[in-house]
Amino acid sequence: MTVSTQGLHIRTRSRIVSETVELLSSMRFSISLLTVICIASVIGTVLKQHEPFNNYVNQFGPFWADVFASARLTSVYSAWWFLLILAFLVVSTSLCIARNTPKILADFKVYKENIREQSLKAFPHRAESTLVETPQAAANRIGQTLLGSGWKVKLQSRDTPHGQGWMVAAKTGAANKFGYIAAHSAIVLVCIGGLLDGDLMVRAQTWFNGKSAFTGGGLIADVPAQHRLSSSNPTFRANLLVTEGTTASTAILAQPTGVLLQDLPFSVELKKFIVEYYETGMPKLFASDIVITDFETGEKKEARVEVNHPASHRGINIYQSSFDDGGSRVKLQAVPLNRPTRPFEIEGTIGSSSALSNGDDKLVLEYTGLRTINVENFAGVNPAAGVDVRKVDLRSSIESRLGSGHKTVTEKTLRNVGPSITYKLRDAAGQAVEYHNYMLPMEIEGARMYLLGLRETPSEPFRYLRIPVDENDSMDGFVRLRAALDDPQMRELAVRRYAVSAVEDGRPELAEALVASATRALALFAGVEPSVQVTPVADGALTKAPVLGGLQAVSTFLENNVPQAERERASEVLVRILNGTLFELLQVSRERAGLAPVERNDATQQFMTQSVVSLSDTFFYPAPMTFQLKDFTHVQASVFQVARAPGQNIVYLGCLLLILGVFAMLYVRERRLWVWLAPSAEQSSNATMALSSNRKTMEADREFELLKTQLLKVPA
Repeated sequence: MTVSTQGLHIRTRSRIVSETVELLSSMRFSISLLTVICIASVIGTVLKQHEPFNNYVNQFGPFWADVFASARLTSVYSAWWFLLILAFLVVSTSLCIARNTPKILADFKVYKENIREQSLKAFPHRAESTLVETPQAAANRIGQTLLGSGWKVKLQSRDTPHGQGWMVAAKTGAANKFGYIAAHSAIVLVCIGGLLDGDLMVRAQTWFNGKSAFTGGGLIADVPAQHRLSSSNPTFRANLLVTEGTTASTAILAQPTGVLLQDLPFSVELKKFIVEYYETGMPKLFASDIVITDFETGEKKEARVEVNHPASHRGINIYQSSFDDGGSRVKLQAVPLNRPTRPFEIEGTIGSSSALSNGDDKLVLEYTGLRTINVENFAGVNPAAGVDVRKVDLRSSIESRLGSGHKTVTEKTLRNVGPSITYKLRDAAGQAVEYHNYMLPMEIEGARMYLLGLRETPSEPFRYLRIPVDENDSMDGFVRLRAALDDPQMRELAVRRYAVSAVEDGRPELAEALVASATRALALFAGVEPSVQVTPVADGALTKAPVLGGLQAVSTFLENNVPQAERERASEVLVRILNGTLFELLQVSRERAGLAPVERNDATQQFMTQSVVSLSDTFFYPAPMTFQLKDFTHVQASVFQVARAPGQNIVYLGCLLLILGVFAMLYVRERRLWVWLAPSAEQSSNATMALSSNRKTMEADREFELLKTQLLKVPA
């Protein structure tokens, strides 16, 4: 039997119906559908599914994000066109099976014993011999030999002009054709299981049962019935978030335009969430101890849910999907950074927000995440590394502003650096910047410092501002120095003190010149004196951009006012003056705070080295203050996937049939053998043998040689 790519032809007066049935039942149509499904699956694997629309906008731009959303490529496996293709594939493959199965079953019973002697001579594997036995005796011997080797045999006698001849027809490997039925049936079963366990049933309820996605907010109990699915829903796959010590019985089904609520016939109480970590900080184990309470019987059942070890109740499987923050309570300290702001404390819970105001400035503080464990890589850090504050390289300092505190090297030295808080500050226009601040200082390049991270979009990594600690391991010393930099009186006092310490007595004219230079340098660094960066563009035009302050303002001043030949020496002098003035400003800030002055030693030099760079970086920090984590109460939540999947067993059966079918088609060879025995002289016969196989292999050649020896007694 040969398998045709043509479809089923039916007799009907309608040509359209006939051609449609032929197309649907054809192999070429099934292969085309499988190709489209494979391409869609690749897209669904490469492109992250069910992400917020803004994530696609950030990654691909608004045009392609709209294209992906319109084509439902962001949710391929629940797209209407994907489900339609699956349905067509079920119909097409079922028609292929219906068209070919009768032929296959009929072929199981056919031995093709009526084949002519001349036809046998056209086979590639053929042999002839003379046997010293009658045709009937030879036929019986050959038949018994083949039966003993697992062949199915049929004998046929024929009248010939020279007497009675015998045809021996045998076959084996018929299971190869079963592979065709099994493999095609597997495709049908897997697709039906996918349709049952997919989004089809939920969509059917939105189409025909008046259900619609919910887009509002508020309490789950207040959501109207048209946005809820019954607990008797035959198939669903939803997410259930349960906080430690609480109970939940309503799961969430994400939809393109909102969510649907799936009511469960039981409630899940999270007694305890357990999480263990590798030394890299990645979760090694997370599990949930839960109590399931059945609404109908009141039965309570304790269970533990782990990854790959779900719990089950009333046909609904409960899988451990992930874990999240369950509304941890945090206390934050607002620390002024680049504008005069009064320090204050604020409390909130993860997932909530607080309104902030400072005159006309309105901000919303959104508490987005709390991590109690942060494992960072500290390989390659040289504790003895340090930079002389008198040798600050302007270009390197500017280019390294807001550099990442995370190091990427081959050798890893992992260390838990403690908790961190993630929050967003959203302005009145709705624009938000995300911040990630560590609670404790960490040692980097031989210095202890706080890391304050920020990023404008979720697709980019955090950049970190490094704040050096003072002698009390806090950032108070740096904050005082930053506030003193904004105070004109404190800047003037620091300049005078620096001039007195740097100039010998009796040289007032040099002291006044130094005061002027130091005042200019400190004003540029503090952003008080305006500085403009001029950049040449095409056609000789120039663009001007204001510089806020910091080392970039000093560098821009030198580039605009000092000839290039003298710029390096002028830079060294100006930086030395700036560093000395900032040191005196530090002493003034401590004096105003009632603290003793710091000594000139290595620790002070290291603090000033990092402070110069960090003060310069603060001009690029977008918020007037930063929020430091002071205290927290951690609350865990477990995210479960609850699924009622009636198609699961159907898919398992389909996979089993697919394995059997592929094995049968690849490893089982169908062979047919014919031996024609014609009478020649008394007590002898002429034998003609031919072998056919569905695949031409070296094994078939060896088998034919063996059969010649066994059946025709031909020497090997």
